[in-house]
Amino acid sequence: MLNRRILRIKVFKTLYSSELKGDSSLAEAEAQLDASCEATRDLYLFMLGAVSPLTKIASDRIEAARNKFNPTEEERNPDTRFADNALAKLLDSDPDFRKLYGKKKFSWEPYDLFLKKVFNSIISSDYYSQYMQSGTPSLKEDCRFFANVFENEFAGNEDLEQILESMSIYWGEDLPYSLTYVCKTVEALGRGERWSLPPLYLSETRKGEGIEDDKAYSRNLLRAAYLNYGKYYDMVSEAVSNWDNDRIVSTDMCIIILGIAEAVAFPTIPVKVTINEYVEISKFFGTPKSKIFVNGIMDRIIHRLSSEGKIVKSGKGLN
Repeated sequence: MLNRRILRIKVFKTLYSSELKGDSSLAEAEAQLDASCEATRDLYLFMLGAVSPLTKIASDRIEAARNKFNPTEEERNPDTRFADNALAKLLDSDPDFRKLYGKKKFSWEPYDLFLKKVFNSIISSDYYSQYMQSGTPSLKEDCRFFANVFENEFAGNEDLEQILESMSIYWGEDLPYSLTYVCKTVEALGRGERWSLPPLYLSETRKGEGIEDDKAYSRNLLRAAYLNYGKYYDMVSEAVSNWDNDRIVSTDMCIIILGIAEAVAFPTIPVKVTINEYVEISKFFGTPKSKIFVNGIMDRIIHRLSSEGKIVKSGKGLN
């Protein structure tokens, strides 16, 4: 589930948090990293669980309309496509999904008002109208509809982001990635596949020789940066000798140190890949000028260490 870029970001956040605290041990940092990784999959599970409560809201609305003192013809004979969707039934009857969801003690009940707001947005959308007017109901159509729900109603939803931040310190920025996997799951279920919990690390989905373990990668990256933080900090300081260290944005410093650590500790990762990845991270966690600063300083230090034989890459085209 977690690819290398996501893991780099999680290691960066862990290292940055550890340095801010000033008294975190390596073991504590590693535990924080593991918790952060697991939290992304937990968020995926929580979001997938929104299918059933949204479906219940649809059912409740239909029942309430039917029980009016003088319901209209449409209210007496409503279109129940949404309320009877096959995806909710599939997830509700899946023992593995229900067991794990219950074990995590997840529930959307405290956020009923939020879901009702989402429901109102859904039924006023064009994709809802198209879904309700489509041909014979099918699991595939229901899954396609809910993929639209997750993409249009949950992605970038500020109310949801506030809810998630209140639930977990790790969920604040994991929503887009988790929703991507929710949509992949929904599409797979629409093709007739059975639900199963995604492996936490992407390397677990690959087979064959030479597959590097992503969990070991993230742990080793954190360890390499944590244990050599002071040394790499001094390297950066020397590379910008005309700057006051206090003027260097703390996130930029942490990103550069992490990039140096990866370049030194992982001989099979090309230098260009390392530099490009951390420049990309700086675009999201630094200032508007961070990408230029991070790219320039990291390139200078890494190439100096390479010329000194302190960074050695193995394999064709890895220099």
